[in-house]
Amino acid sequence: MSQKLKFTNTNQSSFFATARLRVEDYFKENNISRHANGAMWFKTIFFLTGFLVLYLLIMSNQFGIWSMVGLAALLGAFSAFIGFNICHDAIHGSFSRNKNVNKVFSLLFNFIGANPYVWSISHNIVHHSYTNIPGHDEDIEIAPGLVRISEEEKVNKLQRFQHYYAFLLYGLASLSWVTRKDFLKFFQKKIGQHPNTRHPRKEYFNLFFYKGVYYFLFIVLPLLVLDIAWWQFMIGFLWMHFVEGLVLGLVFQLAHVVEGTAFPTPNEQGNLEEAWAEHQMLTTANFSPKSKMASFLCGGLNRQIEHHLFPKICHIHYPAISVIVKEVAQEFNLPYLENPSFLSALKSHYRLLKKLGKEAYALQTSGMARV
Repeated sequence: MSQKLKFTNTNQSSFFATARLRVEDYFKENNISRHANGAMWFKTIFFLTGFLVLYLLIMSNQFGIWSMVGLAALLGAFSAFIGFNICHDAIHGSFSRNKNVNKVFSLLFNFIGANPYVWSISHNIVHHSYTNIPGHDEDIEIAPGLVRISEEEKVNKLQRFQHYYAFLLYGLASLSWVTRKDFLKFFQKKIGQHPNTRHPRKEYFNLFFYKGVYYFLFIVLPLLVLDIAWWQFMIGFLWMHFVEGLVLGLVFQLAHVVEGTAFPTPNEQGNLEEAWAEHQMLTTANFSPKSKMASFLCGGLNRQIEHHLFPKICHIHYPAISVIVKEVAQEFNLPYLENPSFLSALKSHYRLLKKLGKEAYALQTSGMARV
């Protein structure tokens, strides 16, 4: 699958034009910026302060083993929350009107273990353009051969149990970023089908320099300072990343890999018979739309529909513009996929994994038996 994809149905483009016009009117009529407001700055200070305090508490050497286990888990969770609430917006350029502010907050991504430049290519360019398209959107490739999320992929015997072990694999996402994923993606010739060979020279330096800084702060320095055995440190380090990875993995999967979301495949000419905005509505789902806690913790990623349509708008405004998007979707007879709670989205994800694994394998083997 190497052809360049095209969204060919321009008849649906009026949906996005209408939604964009009404969203723009919302900001004009209320005389507010589409970037960070006071509430967003409060969240930023809260999560950054929490992250720093947790790190310093761990490094203080004043706590017992079980307290350290709890602090490590919280540090992992706060790392994910910084990614959701601050870095994600900054890398999209939606945090601030000032590019330098966005750049500074983007750099924080390095301190939770991930490279902002690689993320901007794989997420901003590829995932947002080719959402849920197998072979193109690498964000949905959790563990090829282990987790099946597309009906186009042949099911294997192991995947009968993917609705159980997939959640453990999500916990490895952050550790993979820190140790291998960024390096592999940086030097891949393509991410999905997007050319990935001409990087600015400074990004080679940034990749290795900031990884080195991360390894020093989170591996070397703790081993020098903390009064614990090396194996105790390793357990804590792996536990911190498991929590971070699980939080990251669940939030991203519940937005695209639940019942009702589509995984479209292009035709032989490489065309998708829908407009880009319609494609986003078919492949994306919201969860916990009325939960203030979900909105506070997830950085607007519980409203992925609004994020995919308007990635340049700060997520703090998603609750307001979601009303507009939902109304316009109904007017144009387009789906607006939504799970009312985190738990209902989690159950939907579990059922989909089971359907594409255990149930698909049973159908496949019964079909082979009949033949």
